[in-house]
Amino acid sequence: MKMSALAIVLALVAVAPVAAAPQAQPGASASQAPVIKDPAEYNAYMAAIQEKDPTAEISALESFLVQFPNSVVKVDALETLMGAYQKTGNAAKVGETANRLLAIAPDNVRALVVLAYTERAAQKWPDALQHATHGLDALPKMAKPDGMQDADFAKQNAQMSNLLNSVAGFSALQLKNLPDAQKYLRAAVVGDPNNLENVYPLALAYLTATPPDYVNGLFFIARAADLASGAGQAQIQAYGKSVYTKYHGSDQGWTDVLAAAKSAPEPPAGFTIAQYVPPTPAQQCTELMKTKEPKDLSFAEWELCLSAGAPEDVDKVWQAIKGKTLQMEGVVIQASPDELQIAGSEDDIDQKRADIILKPTGTIPPRLMPKEGATLDFEGTPDSYTPSPFVMTMEKGALLTKAAPAHKPPVHHKATTN
Repeated sequence: MKMSALAIVLALVAVAPVAAAPQAQPGASASQAPVIKDPAEYNAYMAAIQEKDPTAEISALESFLVQFPNSVVKVDALETLMGAYQKTGNAAKVGETANRLLAIAPDNVRALVVLAYTERAAQKWPDALQHATHGLDALPKMAKPDGMQDADFAKQNAQMSNLLNSVAGFSALQLKNLPDAQKYLRAAVVGDPNNLENVYPLALAYLTATPPDYVNGLFFIARAADLASGAGQAQIQAYGKSVYTKYHGSDQGWTDVLAAAKSAPEPPAGFTIAQYVPPTPAQQCTELMKTKEPKDLSFAEWELCLSAGAPEDVDKVWQAIKGKTLQMEGVVIQASPDELQIAGSEDDIDQKRADIILKPTGTIPPRLMPKEGATLDFEGTPDSYTPSPFVMTMEKGALLTKAAPAHKPPVHHKATTN
């Protein structure tokens, strides 16, 4: 958010017309502006607000407030003083004056805007959010100053609303209050569609929510990429493409999202992005069976089908390997003379979990006993299995002195189920 945004708001501090209480004319309507009845007070005030030099204006206004602490134009004087301090770059005095204003006028929108803005800059997120939302609540109640055109008043309020929504939304985002971040930042984007400093945080508010709103989030991240430039544009676009690919399953269609965001400030009617839904383990097994014979599957693929396949696929696989002599490679998890516990799939090797129980013919002599963690080649005949957790029991086991066939190594990971 540029500093000019605050300067614009303070420049809109309109000095309400002030009257010195002359003789009322018969039939004349009373002014809505404050009326100063004391000529000395009136002269001091008018002299202060007519100062051209900000430093002199500050001095005159501070003197006026000391001399006339209960003036009917105290609010107007403090608003003008706040703007004068901003012109001199004295941020601390701007904030101090805003607090003085709120002490006597708790719903003063301009003071709330100033505090919200400066607290956002200071990363005082709870305070910035509180003052911004208070300002949004008070804004509809703010009276139009005498002499201000309706169009100018509407423009002023729109600028204040955009600034307050931006501060509230960004502060809520920092506080992980994502529903409020979405609400306020979306309002800020509606009011100012081409402001990257609102569009990009809005995209993050959608994408980091639980659960994420990918459709809105991806649209606005694409919109942010269009509004950005240079290295920032490349980074935002790369991030958006990465999230899109993960959600959609591929990057196909990403350029269409970029085009839609370039031509419209908000998602057009009917805009959506299809979510990729991975096949279930049963579906993965069925697809495997279309391309391979059951006997030619890897051990991990047998494990997938036997533990999660459709009944007809389970039957085909088991009939293809039950009682058949198979040669494989695995990693020893635990060894005894009468039984070897072996990990045959890559996932179970990583987890050091046995998924094969090999029962040798006879007992294994000590000199041939494999060490735990060793890779060995072996053969055996599948006799039974439990589907979950998957463990296959193989009879007629024997250790091999040559490598198992190349098409049976445990290099396949088990298919994911999400």
